[in-house]
Amino acid sequence: MDAVFSNFDEYLKAFSLTIALFVVSGIGALVFGTILASFRVGPVPLLRGFASLYVTLVRNTPLLMIFVLFAIGGVRIGWNFKFVEDIEVFGWNASAFFVRSCIALTVYTSAFVCEALRSGVNSVDLGQAEAARAIGLPFMKVMTLVVLPQAFRAVIGPMTSVIVALIKNTSVAAAFGMAEATATMRIFTNNNADERLGIFLMFAIGYVVIVEVVAFSSYALERKMKVAR
Repeated sequence: MDAVFSNFDEYLKAFSLTIALFVVSGIGALVFGTILASFRVGPVPLLRGFASLYVTLVRNTPLLMIFVLFAIGGVRIGWNFKFVEDIEVFGWNASAFFVRSCIALTVYTSAFVCEALRSGVNSVDLGQAEAARAIGLPFMKVMTLVVLPQAFRAVIGPMTSVIVALIKNTSVAAAFGMAEATATMRIFTNNNADERLGIFLMFAIGYVVIVEVVAFSSYALERKMKVAR
């Protein structure tokens, strides 16, 4: 473990990048997944078909292939996102690789968010949506004011599983040059072959801490929502 403690700033930077990938991709996936879920239960056949096709294609495609699409294929057709490297946020400049990784993770995770949320929408009493429509609310207001808030409450548990999977899926970015936790662990083990077990344990502990924080927050939110019912 000496290799980690003597380079602890690199260890923290690696997990900071992992958390940044997780937070940005998680927000993107929740927003886009909610839009897709609204499409899937909406009244427009074209949007229902689009969302259904998207979920089928993305959910059955390995995450690595989606990364290749955006990290390599996207660059060849001009989606390099180099312009973001000129934007500074709190003294930090995002790399184009970071943006492409976030997009790949968002595209992949949003399909699972959509399906989890759709199951929550189906659990909402149909009479409530019909009552909202009866008083003249349009579809979008029925969804945002009546259906989606209840659906989110119903799927906190399944949604936590999707979010935890996203944390672990950030490790795929290591294959494309992102110095996140898994990539940094690989560098540490290559440079310190006699300490591989200790290095592995230290990075495993880092992932466990992040996952447990998310799981505990989810449990606390679930309890709060349960009281509010």
